[in-house]
Amino acid sequence: MIMEKVLFTWSGGKDSALALYELQRSRKYEIAALLTTVTADYDRISMHGVRNLLLEQQVKSLGLHLEKIQISKDSPHEEYEAKISDALKFYRERGVSAVAFGDIFLEDLRRYRENQLLKLGLKGLFPLWKRDTGELALNFIDLGFKAVISCVDSESLGKSFAGRLFDKQFLSELPENVDPCGENGEFHSFVYGELIFKNGIPYEKGEIVFKNNRFFTVI
Repeated sequence: MIMEKVLFTWSGGKDSALALYELQRSRKYEIAALLTTVTADYDRISMHGVRNLLLEQQVKSLGLHLEKIQISKDSPHEEYEAKISDALKFYRERGVSAVAFGDIFLEDLRRYRENQLLKLGLKGLFPLWKRDTGELALNFIDLGFKAVISCVDSESLGKSFAGRLFDKQFLSELPENVDPCGENGEFHSFVYGELIFKNGIPYEKGEIVFKNNRFFTVI
């Protein structure tokens, strides 16, 4: 069977890992590369705040190619879109027909992604779309994945949640208004094992830093 070539948008977090797991399990897709945006000034994954070194260890353990998009901390959105577009064109010319995302229920975000892809003759894949986030969070844990909370939004969660393991105890302590998968940006994570990884990713929790007067970031 000929497998469809896909570019996968990799954040290093749990939703990315679970979506990648679903794609690989289907045996319908060939992952041409992982696409990740890195903020050059901080040498960290944009939004999630995870160090570039840990990203590269993840990719090595996954055994996949990484396509890294470097942006500056004050990069205008137009520059970001242009760099992403160039990368997508490069892979489209090499047989990629779709781009996969770990999005779950944000309609506006999905619509934006699909509109941008349509301009380039590509389609979007959303393996986790509209699945119950409480069930997804528990499924992630039950499958044997391991993750740590790399960043929390102080408008949703306190500093004490940063750096914690993403486990059932963590889920049980989340306020009712916080999505179990952090789909609204309440928190982000870093996956360090196992299931899709050949080896676990060693990491050390660093000092919790308060950034942009809003986000608690660790590791």
